[in-house]
Amino acid sequence: MPPSSTDKFVGRERELERLQQQLQSNHAVVIAAVEGMGGVGKTELAIQYSLLNLQLHSYPGGICWLRARESDIGLQILQFATIDLGKKPPEDLELLERVRWCWQHWRQGNTLIVLDDVNSYSHIEPYLPPQPSQFQVLITTRLKLDLLSSLFLKVLSETDALLLLAQSIGEAKQNQELAQAQEICQRLGYLPLALQLVGRYVKRHKISLAEILRRLEEKGLAHPSLVVKENDPTWNSNVKLGVAAAFELSWEQLSNDAQQLGCLVSLFALAPIPWSLVKRAAPEEDQEELEDARVELENLHLLQGEKTYELHQLIREFLRDKQKNLATASEQKSHFCQTMVEVAKEIPSSPTQKFISSVKDDMPHLAEVGQNLIDAVTDENLIWVFYGLDRFYSGQGLYTLAEPWDELCVSVVKHRLGEEHPNVATSYNNLALLYYSQGRYSKAEPLYLKALELRQRLLGEEHPDVATSYNNLAVLYHSQRQYSKAEPLYLKALELWQRLLGEEHPDVAISYNNLGGLYHSQRQYSKAEPLYLKALELWQRLLGEEHPDVATSYHNLALLYYSQGQYSKAEPLYLKALELRQRLLGEENRNVATSYNNLALLYYSQGQYNKAKPLYLKALLLRQRLLGEEHPDIATSYHNLALLYYSQGQYNKAKPLYLKALLLRQRLLGEEHPDVATSYHNLALLYYSQGQYSEAEPLYLKALKIAELSLGVNHPSTATIRKNRKYLCNNCL
Repeated sequence: MPPSSTDKFVGRERELERLQQQLQSNHAVVIAAVEGMGGVGKTELAIQYSLLNLQLHSYPGGICWLRARESDIGLQILQFATIDLGKKPPEDLELLERVRWCWQHWRQGNTLIVLDDVNSYSHIEPYLPPQPSQFQVLITTRLKLDLLSSLFLKVLSETDALLLLAQSIGEAKQNQELAQAQEICQRLGYLPLALQLVGRYVKRHKISLAEILRRLEEKGLAHPSLVVKENDPTWNSNVKLGVAAAFELSWEQLSNDAQQLGCLVSLFALAPIPWSLVKRAAPEEDQEELEDARVELENLHLLQGEKTYELHQLIREFLRDKQKNLATASEQKSHFCQTMVEVAKEIPSSPTQKFISSVKDDMPHLAEVGQNLIDAVTDENLIWVFYGLDRFYSGQGLYTLAEPWDELCVSVVKHRLGEEHPNVATSYNNLALLYYSQGRYSKAEPLYLKALELRQRLLGEEHPDVATSYNNLAVLYHSQRQYSKAEPLYLKALELWQRLLGEEHPDVAISYNNLGGLYHSQRQYSKAEPLYLKALELWQRLLGEEHPDVATSYHNLALLYYSQGQYSKAEPLYLKALELRQRLLGEENRNVATSYNNLALLYYSQGQYNKAKPLYLKALLLRQRLLGEEHPDIATSYHNLALLYYSQGQYNKAKPLYLKALLLRQRLLGEEHPDVATSYHNLALLYYSQGQYSEAEPLYLKALKIAELSLGVNHPSTATIRKNRKYLCNNCL
């Protein structure tokens, strides 16, 4: 029996107890197997079990340890019987018959036979002792043997991995560099063999944990700390293989098809891998052959899971090194990247909850292409990798997750394609759209303008992408209430889309909706309604009833009726929009928050404060969770909630919310924005209602000045501020 490789056995107490129960408590179990990947500690567990039972005298017939990977398993049994038991098998018998003679003439009493590192069950099966008998057999193997009493050995937990590492480097050193120790455990995938080797290397070379991390990052599995040189006296005799060498034993057992599949799977991210995605990424071949290759990888514990699979990170690293040396490496990588591009192209700009659920497991692998395999993506598909990730995250309102991909897209596309390329314009446009969605208008505008100018120069005026730029720039100006700048751009976009795409196109519906929204904002309700209705009818016909854009149409039409005081027409449309959005987009969506807010506004306007308040609070909490604190929609929620408290005479609750909304709007929108004027005006009303006229007067003046500049002297909102200031002046007099 080989010596133990550890000073103190850690992390496997539960497995040892289970093995003890299987072989000692249940006499029906004759053969038990400890299975797992190379380096996970199968042999060590068998050693510890053997040592424990030597102390307990559980096996008076002895413990016979056999090295199953070696071909002379029968000779090993004969040698044990002859030398250790003093038996003399007849020499005129065949080897197999002599082994059977040994089993029949063995020492009396329970006996443990350990077959360590079995790589072929059919190879050892003829030599196994008879059943039932005094013999119990313990097998360690990388294979899935499907025995009733198989024990699958996983990697260590972080706690146990740290304990194992501390045995080599010392507790004091580990405590001094705890963060680095945790990172080492994570970097090595909590694999016992790797942890022992690296720990001993650190101790021997007297280096810091930060330094070994740097070296591992630089050289990976090829680093000397993970390699064991033959006959190296500094290593325990049980540790005969380095990590890569341990994996190599499994690799050598794979067929060519299984090796090819292993290399393909290594290209995926270190995340759960849907088998359906692997099938798409595999070159066209017989599906049964592909499944057979998968079974080979599963049987050697190189691939773990069912329908969705995982690779241990060191095995992934090992297989990636193999992939680089394949004759078909470039072709395999290109095909994998092309598959992920196809996934990206399938993601709609407004993904439903059902769609998000269907592709969420694909996203880490699309991200892997964007981060590490982008060189294998063709020029024409380059932008789609990042665009797909943007659509997935932005479509859920997860803008902070989308932002790095949009920014990386600009950098990568410019570097690969040069400044003068239409896809550079698209990358500008997408990043601008992200900034717009976050309320960062000052960052969005120059990018929108760059995209428009580049598209006009490269594509000419008569191109749908130019219309898109006009529309997006118009939406930005519309949000800033710069209506005179927005309208001609909306009209240009609509006219271009109609001429280039025809009337029956979703982009034309977008134009109708956005132009309707502009007229709505300007209180030109008679011009807004027919456009909203056109957009709704077109979206219903082109996209069907079950689509987020249809919900948007219902919502906008409800908002229009609300603005006209037609509350009975507005409410059912708001509710329709909310129900559709919840069903299609899920609760955690920015548009759902907008529906809550505007439905609350409807109830507030009808004096139904008890119905409005919970909806306002829902909208605020959802927006904070999705958008963060620094967003105009958060300011709107604070302002609306303050307005509700003000209307109920709860001035002490309203004031801090009004102030929060004002500060946010000033910071995000600038001092000259109409929403800032609204905040000043409502804060002035609050002070006026409390008889604090001296505090109200300067706020009225500020509000009036901004409103006159941004909305015009004759705008209804400007007139309202002017009227309320007049009341204040009359009271003062």
